[in-house]
Amino acid sequence: MAYKIGFAGTDGRTLLSALITSTATSTTHGDDFKGVVIRGMPAMPPFASLMQWPVEFIPTEDNSKAGYAAAIIEALKNGAIDCIVPMPEDLLLEGLVDELAAAGFHDRIVGFTSENAFIEGDKIACKRLCRDYQIPVADKWYAVDARDYAEVLQKSLSLIDAYGGAVLKFPYSAGGKGARIILNAWEVKEVYDTLIKDYKKNYKKLFGNKREWPLLIESRMSGVEISFNILIDKNGNFQILPTSMDYPERFPGPASKDNPITGGMGSISPHPMETPELFAMVAADIVKPFIKALKDKNALRPCLVYPGCYLSFDHNMAPTRIRVCEINIRPPEPEWQPIIRRVRNLGALFKATIDGNLNEVVPEIRSEQISICTALVTGPGGPQGQKGYPWSCTKGEPVEIDFNYLKKKNIQVIPSAMTYSAEDNVFKSDGTRVLYCNVNAAVKEGQSRAQVAEKLRRKVLAAYENNKIRVIPRENPEGNRLDLRSDIGTHFNITADLLPTT
Repeated sequence: MAYKIGFAGTDGRTLLSALITSTATSTTHGDDFKGVVIRGMPAMPPFASLMQWPVEFIPTEDNSKAGYAAAIIEALKNGAIDCIVPMPEDLLLEGLVDELAAAGFHDRIVGFTSENAFIEGDKIACKRLCRDYQIPVADKWYAVDARDYAEVLQKSLSLIDAYGGAVLKFPYSAGGKGARIILNAWEVKEVYDTLIKDYKKNYKKLFGNKREWPLLIESRMSGVEISFNILIDKNGNFQILPTSMDYPERFPGPASKDNPITGGMGSISPHPMETPELFAMVAADIVKPFIKALKDKNALRPCLVYPGCYLSFDHNMAPTRIRVCEINIRPPEPEWQPIIRRVRNLGALFKATIDGNLNEVVPEIRSEQISICTALVTGPGGPQGQKGYPWSCTKGEPVEIDFNYLKKKNIQVIPSAMTYSAEDNVFKSDGTRVLYCNVNAAVKEGQSRAQVAEKLRRKVLAAYENNKIRVIPRENPEGNRLDLRSDIGTHFNITADLLPTT
């Protein structure tokens, strides 16, 4: 009988996790695994049916923690699932693990209790944890009152002078959009004002007007950004999954007030700078002291942590220093998608995380493969002149997909912000990141990773430019509302040019 793993959430990583669990073929584990989506998006069940994907769906009453908890507890009781992996951090922050523990299922869920979810939910508290356990972070950081602009200005200017930039961070859950970079003195007030405007309601809800509004200010870290996904079991065993590189800015180029950090425009795996030495450094400098902290605080339990880091290198591009930007407590989106498309035994890894024997289950990675994930997002235009993702977005427009073309080109489409009209048999955009295109290819003899990545990048771009995937604008039936970043994958070529030749 198949071991059924539930993935709770609504976005693309949720559906793809269930699909990979059901279909990936392990070379060392004979167990049968089945992926189950808890809730998902309205378009996902009909889309999976159309594609004949072996994925099951369990609805929830609503998108609240209580709605998820009720559906998951019932599914665990009746055997519809054997364990659960929550994808959105909000479910953990709001106490999903606590709810399941109260129902007797504390050992069937991957994730932290609400008490310990501060690791992601409170960036200042996490910085203090890292400081106490010598986990490297930004060289300098401060916790200040967000309403004290004079102190924000003083701290920002000192960091700009010493480190070439400062980063203001709303320290609580912000969907990956709470960091604002300041590169010079001219930008301080504008960046500060924008952050306060964006999170004023959040601050008031959390603290009212009488208490301090915590704000994290840290020195800008230089180097290469890289992220890791680490599974940890109840006994402190761990496995580090392949790396990925995110493209978080809306457009190519550095983040700025006109090029905001989004939920993610795409991702590639492996990270072009991934090396065996890097994994050893991460294990020694981050994972082992982090697990010690969990043990000391009686917080160790099955979990997945996702530290975003910055790397420094020597003249041979060997890693010399790593620093943690933040630690998340759930799989990232979209970085998770290209990673798991390279993993053959995802189901076995999650089962071992629950069972406590991760030391016996090594990730089976398609090490020869390049994997690219590209988000197709809602572009500008609409009845109110919407700016498009990540700002205001037009909704409810038909999605048109040439499935025969995509199948021929081996392009996988994962629906995300899509709805479905059964009456019209039509998929429709629900705004934001409408869908994802995933492509993989092996690096064959005589090829470089850069060459393979470029072919994959062009494959997705050709499908988009030839309108094989489009959202039909109300004002132009022949147009395409979708937009994308055309540079997803180019960093393999940049890295190849950067590395010294022999």
